[in-house]
Amino acid sequence: MLHLYIFSIWIYIYFLMEGLMNSRIIPIRASCRRHYSVFLPTFSLQLRNKNLNKGQVWMMRRPKSLDSIAASIQPLEASTTGNIDNRQPSKEVLELWRSADAVCFDVDSTVCVDEGIDELAEFCGAGKAVAEWTARAMGGSVPFEEALSARLSLFKPSLAQVQNFLNKRPPRISPGIEELVKKLKARNTDVYLISGGFRQMINPVASILGIPQENIFANQLLFGSSGEFLGFDANEPTSRSGGKATAVQQIRKVKGYKALVMIGDGATDLEARKPGGANLFICYAGVQHRESVAAKANWLVFSFTDLITALE
Repeated sequence: MLHLYIFSIWIYIYFLMEGLMNSRIIPIRASCRRHYSVFLPTFSLQLRNKNLNKGQVWMMRRPKSLDSIAASIQPLEASTTGNIDNRQPSKEVLELWRSADAVCFDVDSTVCVDEGIDELAEFCGAGKAVAEWTARAMGGSVPFEEALSARLSLFKPSLAQVQNFLNKRPPRISPGIEELVKKLKARNTDVYLISGGFRQMINPVASILGIPQENIFANQLLFGSSGEFLGFDANEPTSRSGGKATAVQQIRKVKGYKALVMIGDGATDLEARKPGGANLFICYAGVQHRESVAAKANWLVFSFTDLITALE
């Protein structure tokens, strides 16, 4: 009886396929194409509709082990960013950090806890509008030169306003940065400040950290003879997108550094990791955690203590 039952099923499938062919209906192709699942039975049915060959049916055996297939599947996030958890530096990253002969720091939201231009704008009465532009620039959604020009046009600071601001609001240094800079200098590692901010506001920071003026790459505010705001020096490489990468490349070309590290929080800092530029980009998220930037960093840190400890 069992044999007769199976034979009846085969006859049913045969006439079903014949009916589909005669009515010119193209059946949906059901193909396993080696997509296996631990939830499938040991055998799976596979139908091929090309000419149908009178309802031929194939039986496909599931592989004995799925380990090799599972091992070849990579999470989308990992394949996009190259990092699953970059808070744990690899051996190669640690070696580069310890062997660096030059380290370049971003200033705003890295060496300092504030965004200098935002603080100056607030002091001049245009804080909120300028901060919105800063967020867009640091996230990489607009060209840096466009954001810089737009922010300055919102409040046009005079020389007197800048000087008054610096007297009343001295720079606020990030915790641990002074110790880190001292540690790097003790290892004969040269330290640079590379910023999209302004020299007038960065010079006091460099003085606190003992960084020479020639190791500062930043923008320059321009004023008229009466101290009125004129604009900024567009010849500075840091005044435009990709400028930090250009500055780092210039430094390496002149100094001949073998291993250079860039540390910062924004998209403009990430750009410095280009051929001929920084060998390593460390994202410092102790002030601002910009996820799109942090995900692409070689190393993500929330405290300078992590970098200090790694040097010991």
